[in-house]
Amino acid sequence: MIPHLTTALKGPLLALEKNILDNMPKIEHWFRVQWLEHSSPFYASVDLRNAGFKLAPVDTNLFPGGFNNLNPAFLSLCVQAATVAVEKICPEAHRLLLIPENHTRNTFYLRNVAALAHILRQAGLDVRIGSINPEITEPTQIEIEPGQTILLEPVKRVKNRLTLEGFDSCAVLLNNDLSGGIPDILKGVEQNLIPPLHAGWATRRKSEHFSAYNQVAEQFAAFLGIDEWLINPYFDTASGVDFQARVGEDEMAAKVETLLAKIQQKYQEYGVEQEPFLIVKADAGTYGMGIMTVKSPDDVRDLNRKQRNKMAVVKEGMEVNEVIIQEGVYTFETINDAVAEPVVYMMDHFVVGGFYRVHTGRAVDENLNAPGMHFVPLAFDTPCSTPDCADAPDTAKNRFYAYSVVARLALLAAAIELEENDPERL
Repeated sequence: MIPHLTTALKGPLLALEKNILDNMPKIEHWFRVQWLEHSSPFYASVDLRNAGFKLAPVDTNLFPGGFNNLNPAFLSLCVQAATVAVEKICPEAHRLLLIPENHTRNTFYLRNVAALAHILRQAGLDVRIGSINPEITEPTQIEIEPGQTILLEPVKRVKNRLTLEGFDSCAVLLNNDLSGGIPDILKGVEQNLIPPLHAGWATRRKSEHFSAYNQVAEQFAAFLGIDEWLINPYFDTASGVDFQARVGEDEMAAKVETLLAKIQQKYQEYGVEQEPFLIVKADAGTYGMGIMTVKSPDDVRDLNRKQRNKMAVVKEGMEVNEVIIQEGVYTFETINDAVAEPVVYMMDHFVVGGFYRVHTGRAVDENLNAPGMHFVPLAFDTPCSTPDCADAPDTAKNRFYAYSVVARLALLAAAIELEENDPERL
């Protein structure tokens, strides 16, 4: 199923997509040079928004949780990319310990774990799934679909190694984003932890990622001869915030006012008739929690108690004291009249597929990563990496290639972000 773009592609975005197609060989060479200088994360997913006049990433997840939503036809792409990724980290690896999130009752998430384990097994690895959930004290079979189960085994710490009963691995792949902090069992482990602990939300900040993305977008825009704003959302931050006590509201309101004015200037430059908006969200954390849409400074001053409670705490009970105030990017893509946004998945530096996050109860200016969302897993019916340069820029195949380019820019930013925040480097 191919999404419908409700706005006619013309003007700046069509020119951008045409520019990307015309320069495809140069762009691919540019990326190859970047990957000689930076080590790609093992895997990542990037949420994109296509406003018809702007195409930009709005979130980058270094512990992606939707491999079950990818097109099964692209399994070979995933396997090849996983093989390259593993060889870089542990060339002789033949055992891999996969550690998922602790929420064992979320069968949708566990289907992702099963799909990820399948990809890794197809890459020639002996994969077992080890849980650090205190409730898992013995091997536990959990039904994730009728007739399909997943086996979770309790992880044991033996000196500085993580093991399962009769299983010692070269590397440990985390599919747990560490929102609740870094558990002691993972500290000081001698095996390769993938991604590294500083990629988790215990220490990572979205603002640091988008600061790195600023560098990448500026460099890429200069290389391609485009306005950086077309692929880069403005943002600012506010710290020392306490939503419950209404501390920091004035600072947030002032920054909201400044950013909205800055975006309005760009809208006027490009003849955009929509109203600028911002997304205020926790600077750390995921799962679509701690997020609100803002259209005026008063929106952050006039929160009612329910809204303040919603913004004050995110996943794993983390209190929100830092927020990122990010330019909102409209999404004018729809599937069956429901608002949709593309999510692109990568392993190593290869695009391995994607899908559409769809929400029937949300508007074009709202976060779609919220209860009630669903996924259209077969949306990308051709790989993002195979454009047809002779065809129109806005055909599905070529639009997906533009998505792959912007997603890889975010992946490169994540690589730089991880390098800059590596504790061994600091």
